[in-house]
Amino acid sequence: MTLRLFCYCLTVLLLFSATKSMAENSLKPCPDRPNCVSSLAADNEHKILPMSYGGDRATARLRLLSALAQLDHAEIVEDTALFLRIKVTSALLRFVDDVTFVFDDENELIQMRSASRSGYYDFGVNRRRLEAIRELYEQQ
Repeated sequence: MTLRLFCYCLTVLLLFSATKSMAENSLKPCPDRPNCVSSLAADNEHKILPMSYGGDRATARLRLLSALAQLDHAEIVEDTALFLRIKVTSALLRFVDDVTFVFDDENELIQMRSASRSGYYDFGVNRRRLEAIRELYEQQ
């Protein structure tokens, strides 16, 4: 009886860990508002191209961190081997945007998403931010 209970608990734990890991490493879909862009979005309004890194993830990660260090008002919130999450606060009105990068080793891509926490329209700020990060990343 105790062995059966132990096996059940171990199975539940492993399933929970795998599910949590997959959820943490994927990008949330964009809401039905024009204040978000994602490389995994299907529609043109929210779609942005991912960044390519052809090579090893460690080098790509260092290049990305170097690019992010050049951003004003950006703070790394979470940094793991597979993804980076940053928070960007606007200088004037203190609006907060969440930016996430996920390393897709299978395709050698950095999937990315940038979204405003509040409001409806962002006047293209999130798209311009990711394109600026892409440009800085490619200069490395």
